Amino acid sequence: MPLSLEPLAWLALLASPASAFWRLPCKSPIVVERTDPIVQPGAVSNHVHTIMGGNGFAPTMDYNSTQASTCSSCTVIGDNSNYWIPALYYQAEDGSFESVDQVGGATVYYLQRGGRGESLKAFPAGFRMVAGNPFKRSGGNDFASQAISYNCLGTSNPETPYFPNYNCPSGLRAQVFFPSCWNGKDLDSPDHKSHMSYPTGAYNNGACPPDFPVHLISLFYEVIWDTNKFANRWYGNKQPFVWAMGDPTGYGGHGDFLMGWEVDHLQRAVDTCTNLSGRVEDCPEFKLIPDSQAQGCTVPSVVDEPVTGKLSKLPGCQTVNAGPAQAAVQSNCGATSSLSQSTSLGFTDLTSQGWAYTGCGTDNYYKRILTGASTSQASMTNDQCVKFCDGKGFSVAGTEYSKECYCGNSIPDVGAPIPGVPGNCRMPCAGDATQMCGGAGPITLYTKCSGSTCTNANFGGPSQVVTNPSTGNGSGDDSSTGTTEFGSPSSTPAESGSGSGTGYGSDSGSTSQPSGNAHSDSSGSGSSGSVSSGSSSSAPPSGPDQPSSGSSSSTPGLGGNPSSGGQGSGSGSASPPAESNASPPSSTTTSPTSATSTSLPTLLLPTTTFPPPNNLTFPPSWTYAGCYTDTVFPRSLPFWSDFNGPHMSNSACMTFCDSRGFPFAGTEFAGQCFCGDGLVGGGSRLAEEGMCAMSCTGGGVGEVCGGKGVLSLWRKDDVGDEKGVVGRRVRRHLVKHAKAHA
Repeated sequence: MPLSLEPLAWLALLASPASAFWRLPCKSPIVVERTDPIVQPGAVSNHVHTIMGGNGFAPTMDYNSTQASTCSSCTVIGDNSNYWIPALYYQAEDGSFESVDQVGGATVYYLQRGGRGESLKAFPAGFRMVAGNPFKRSGGNDFASQAISYNCLGTSNPETPYFPNYNCPSGLRAQVFFPSCWNGKDLDSPDHKSHMSYPTGAYNNGACPPDFPVHLISLFYEVIWDTNKFANRWYGNKQPFVWAMGDPTGYGGHGDFLMGWEVDHLQRAVDTCTNLSGRVEDCPEFKLIPDSQAQGCTVPSVVDEPVTGKLSKLPGCQTVNAGPAQAAVQSNCGATSSLSQSTSLGFTDLTSQGWAYTGCGTDNYYKRILTGASTSQASMTNDQCVKFCDGKGFSVAGTEYSKECYCGNSIPDVGAPIPGVPGNCRMPCAGDATQMCGGAGPITLYTKCSGSTCTNANFGGPSQVVTNPSTGNGSGDDSSTGTTEFGSPSSTPAESGSGSGTGYGSDSGSTSQPSGNAHSDSSGSGSSGSVSSGSSSSAPPSGPDQPSSGSSSSTPGLGGNPSSGGQGSGSGSASPPAESNASPPSSTTTSPTSATSTSLPTLLLPTTTFPPPNNLTFPPSWTYAGCYTDTVFPRSLPFWSDFNGPHMSNSACMTFCDSRGFPFAGTEFAGQCFCGDGLVGGGSRLAEEGMCAMSCTGGGVGEVCGGKGVLSLWRKDDVGDEKGVVGRRVRRHLVKHAKAHA
């Protein structure tokens, strides 16, 4: 039976004089594991978290990592932030544990609650923060304590700062309110809190103190847990639930936020999304993806241990400690302590049989997408299905609902896999539980192939372990110190060598936050493997051959029709608290390092020359180099422009890149512009010219700006000329200087 909702509870907001807000629905976790790139970067964290947001999530990450996301479990296009809290467990009477299911993912509130005369600001690029203390085991009256609360849904009881000692028929809702006053300079701090403060009058509204003069938009999480599932399994006189860090009190509740919005996009939303409904659908700045697409966004775990189901002990050897003194850090207990790149492909590799994985598509029970032939077998596997379809003379095969197999010769657009989104093909095959055979609607698709075309689609996401993230920024700044949009130097706390620190204000706290701004180098934050032409994309379209326009996001888009769904995570969100390496093709040359950059890996410098498409008018001293595939992870041209969206043209892109001191410019997916010193990583290849065929969002009639996963590539004529190199260095220096003194 589905959990009941609290209809119209958000109307309580209307009593507030500053009640504008929006609810960001995050439909499901992207991964549940022991990682925390804020508190314990590059290491296995002490306890398990449930993580929502962009699939750029990784154990070590910076702002660039978020921008490498190809999908998000949150439904607003352009937000690739990550949001996480600890996982919840039931402790049985025998001392064993069982994971408690989330109801959906999370609902994240963005609340416009500035003090009198204050203007609200978006989070700056590279920003991160933590609210709450996982080691806390007793209450307090300070704002930080008041910001952690619980709502027992299905009862009339008031919210509590601790786990309620009674059953919650509609689930237990954990709530975290983040501080909103920023010191205006530090993107992070050693304890991940000191750069922030709660307002002077209350934890959730009011003016900011003088030392924290910048009032950011307020952030509030709601995550609902299906505790009612255990209603008949209580024992003794105390509630049986514990946070993943062994907290049975609830006082240790906490949340982490890692900013992944394109800053200007978020600022426009802060300024203009003032509808009192709280619905993201009512804000014209937002384009939405369907719920099913958000739910299909995942990343593979990089910690090899069980964290769900029935467990003999909490992951990380966390012991249950009810306090009231602060709990100690658990370590050296024999638990998994090393990160590992996931070896799971998420699909069955059948290229040796001449069939390539195409992705997880969407079938329609009433109008099947594959209608050539079908069969249902209790022994069904993906290889059995492709053999069946091959024998019937078909070139496309799909498995669904564990035991069903469908055949055809093409995949209709309506059911095609969405580039960059792994999908919900998670039902084990009836004949082999190690394989996934679609789901109830999702269909695992394979296409017949041969020779060099026999390449599986890449839907893995940029979730590899990153041990040395780039610190460059997209304005050509080679410095690792960066500046915020307010002009003050950002902090770069030292990274812990052991990764065993807590980072929550204890003596062993550690942090790592390479600073940077919105357009920094994404190399190093994702897989370097190449992607076959057409199988990867910077963004799928929201309509035939057109990108989602109007979002003005520089992140890879997540096209799709706006969701008509309502309440976030499916939880019936109520109100927030009331205010109170392959060889390069012959058309390229290899440069071990760029003449103008010291932070990029091996580059390919295309020397090809083609007639410009449609006889375009473009800046002098630029040459069209051809249509090239974009490896996406990392971006072949790693520096984003700041005007992606509805006004894109090749000329505008070249002008932008030239002004930033880059000799290569590329337009992609109709409305995106990238810059670089060359093509990063060696995976990009010259593609058929016809693949670059998407009309520019702001160009002239017939002008094309790349395509899905392919770049219309342009080269500065003086790319190898010493004078040109010097000129670009000067331009980069001027850009850096201007940003530092803005």
